[in-house]
Amino acid sequence: MIIAKLIALALGIPAFWLTLHYNMHMFQLNTYMNNEQNDWLKRNSHLQWILRFAIIFGIVSMLIEAVFGLVPLNWVLEVLCWLTLIVIILVYRLMKEMNSKKPLKFTSRVKRLVATDIVICVAILLIVALAFCLTGNKGLADLIGFPLGGYMLFITGMQLHLDKWANTVNKPIEKGVRDHYINDAKRILKENPDITIIGVTGSYGKTSVKFFLETLLQTKYSTLVTPESYNTPMGVVITIRTMMKPTHEVFVCEMGARYVGEIKELCDLVHPHHGIIASIGPQHLDTFGSLENIQKTKFELADALPEGGMLFLNGDNEYINEQLDRVRKAAADGKTQMPPAYKEPVMYHSQDIGDGYHASDVKVSAMGTEFTVTTPGGESGSFTTKLVGAHNVINIMGAIAVAHKMGISLSELRIPVRRLRPVSHRMEMKTNGNVTIIDDAFNSNPIGSKAAVETLALFEGMRILITPGMVELGADEAEYNRKFGTYAADCCDKIFLVGRKHTEPIKEGILSKGFAEKDLEVFDNVQDAIARAYAVKTQDHKYILLENDLPDNY
Repeated sequence: MIIAKLIALALGIPAFWLTLHYNMHMFQLNTYMNNEQNDWLKRNSHLQWILRFAIIFGIVSMLIEAVFGLVPLNWVLEVLCWLTLIVIILVYRLMKEMNSKKPLKFTSRVKRLVATDIVICVAILLIVALAFCLTGNKGLADLIGFPLGGYMLFITGMQLHLDKWANTVNKPIEKGVRDHYINDAKRILKENPDITIIGVTGSYGKTSVKFFLETLLQTKYSTLVTPESYNTPMGVVITIRTMMKPTHEVFVCEMGARYVGEIKELCDLVHPHHGIIASIGPQHLDTFGSLENIQKTKFELADALPEGGMLFLNGDNEYINEQLDRVRKAAADGKTQMPPAYKEPVMYHSQDIGDGYHASDVKVSAMGTEFTVTTPGGESGSFTTKLVGAHNVINIMGAIAVAHKMGISLSELRIPVRRLRPVSHRMEMKTNGNVTIIDDAFNSNPIGSKAAVETLALFEGMRILITPGMVELGADEAEYNRKFGTYAADCCDKIFLVGRKHTEPIKEGILSKGFAEKDLEVFDNVQDAIARAYAVKTQDHKYILLENDLPDNY
């Protein structure tokens, strides 16, 4: 019996840890939201069917061993439990290797969740042990016959749900920790009253605009920006608490959102003086529910700006113009008060001729982009950048508009614009011999994806697209992917799709344009697709565009 218990522990502990690790990883990617984790579990129910089996078989095993106490049957059940645990170990070791693009970060919150998960499992153990003793009036000495294999199988299977349970239990603790850090960040901001805070938001392009602003503003100001894609309340708090210094003159704060009200929450934290809305488009429709909700959420930044605050808008974006008209009409009809920032002249940055900052004479090649900037006052200046694609011009224009309004002349901005580099995983080019990788993996929206393949078409050589398609686009996701396929067909020589089921709409769109089937291939993973792209024989230079690399929880 002792040997049986040791075997159950030897197999149960690694099975328990691997399933805890995998589901906690997905929970972190789902931003610790119970409802999003539930949605993810429903979408991917086929991946973890063995854990549902483990829960049922674990319960059945414990009941039979506790109630009937049949020794021969006990051994059969115990061995079956061991075999199931072995299968779970093998399956989840493989799944851990497959899901490693963005590994689980053992933050303080994750450590607290893991600790609570284990405490819940211990509580379950005590309850089961008590029930075991009460069954048939057993004493403590009879615990040697406790069905440990069934218990280990049960708590291993329960990792499907225990992360959410732990999250619910920890909610008061997490709120206390969150409030402490937020209040500390607010204190630091109060101690830096002269710092100018610029909020940057948008469905896409906001990270690029943020880093472009950093390069341009550093010409005159000591500038702090939120690093990487830190655009959540806690990401902003970490930036303020660990990086902000009294010498900083400007703080550029990226603001992301997946739900209505999240931009307002960030504005209530940092109280931006100026704001820039880089774009609005169909992204995160699964959580926003509608494009109108996305528009309202992005404009929460505009609503939060104070008297005298400058609002910079992408004048080429139809959804931005639509929302601006909606707000102004509501104010004119007396349905709402006009927010302060709307009373000031809105600074449009556009590639079209208009009243704000606009670009003209845009010339795009595989070597870079040239354009002329004209200010609202009529001043003009010529600029060049190594960034490729007309879609980059609008983001650079936004940064130029802000920097110019903050006192940096166009002539002073020429060299910083020339120094601009692509943000990591956003049309980032890496050349090795006869192959250039164009890494646009962080792009996940229809407009940006269209612009990426159109940029690929500018290059002379073998043009290869590798993509798994776009996600989080709500009910119209398949149609957006189908349209993307039609754009790709016009711009690429070869197209390699990753994932057979999700890319079906893209394939339909590609073939509808008469694209040769021999140049269209489907792979199960991105590594195989990249290997195939490298293996394509050609005398021309190869340009491989990596588009829409899906996160691990897809």
